[in-house]
Amino acid sequence: MKISILIILAAIIVSGSVKIYSIVKEDGMENINVKTETATATVAGGCFWCVESDFKNVDGVIDVISGYTGGKKENPTYEEVSSGKTGHVEAVQVIFDPQKITYGEILDVFWRHIDPTDAGGQFADRGSQYKSAIFYHNEEQKRVALQSRERLGGSAIFDRPVVTEIISFEKFYPAEDYHQDYSAKNPVRYKNYRYHSGRERFIEETWKNERVENTASQCDIPDDETLRKRLSELQYDVTRKGATERPFNNEYWDNKREGIYVDVVSGEPLFSSKDKFDSGSGWPSFTRPLVKENIIEKIDKSLFMTRTEVKSKKGDSHLGHLFDDGPKPTGQRYCINSASLRFIPKEDLEKEGYGEYLKLFQGN
Repeated sequence: MKISILIILAAIIVSGSVKIYSIVKEDGMENINVKTETATATVAGGCFWCVESDFKNVDGVIDVISGYTGGKKENPTYEEVSSGKTGHVEAVQVIFDPQKITYGEILDVFWRHIDPTDAGGQFADRGSQYKSAIFYHNEEQKRVALQSRERLGGSAIFDRPVVTEIISFEKFYPAEDYHQDYSAKNPVRYKNYRYHSGRERFIEETWKNERVENTASQCDIPDDETLRKRLSELQYDVTRKGATERPFNNEYWDNKREGIYVDVVSGEPLFSSKDKFDSGSGWPSFTRPLVKENIIEKIDKSLFMTRTEVKSKKGDSHLGHLFDDGPKPTGQRYCINSASLRFIPKEDLEKEGYGEYLKLFQGN
């Protein structure tokens, strides 16, 4: 039996929805099945590197594309848009699964990563090309956007009026290739830019109280007294105080067994032996996280240098630092303290409650 599969992507940009069809030819017969229905949101929040990165790991988001919209000039270049003379703004299109996340929830993510009270741009980026805006694709998106902005403006979060514009979408022009996935291609440079732009400090200060409440409700982390009793002195100093253990004299730097590494405090999955490599540093090193959503990266300016600190999301544990001198395919080196990790060998994954990761080691 001869079977061929052709995937066709049909994008209905005007309505903001996309349907992905699979056409399966079997013995000369064609069967067309709708596989997924997606929707599109278009928003502008200053530097599109940052807005793209903020949406990349949101559950239900399928893809994020950086580009230009709002002006009349066709196929503008980055230099033309940066001049502020085209009428375009830096924006992103968020392709998402409406069965997993709603348009309103997409806007909630957007609001939490911009300053909606700034009419002159966003953070260090000044000018009309960096203004915040929501470009609605249909009347339903317009209704949700207006209600969302009204709720935000009526809250006590900001002491100035919310000025983010809500505009009818017309056309979107994807930005040059080097702007796409910029945070992944240039992680250290991106983190430095984001920190110095003031965006991260603004987000932390604006939402810090709500973040504390959310973190407490999502993850039952033991209190400090319990952690002191449960962890070794080194584990406590590393995870809670940001200490660094000695190289070549720690538990996992030379561990070659197959399995995953989880946060010693929260148990959240962090890294896999599949991505571990010998960096020669004397600490466990990985090319990528096992679960990106469980990793937080922050600028660390201690010890008279600027580095990217790596922390766990739920456990709020200091793990180590991220460098851009790793091997292919990512070029990244997550340099992690053994004391912040607990290793679970592949044969114990099921009984330890991590059975979903067994598939990583199938056939080994």
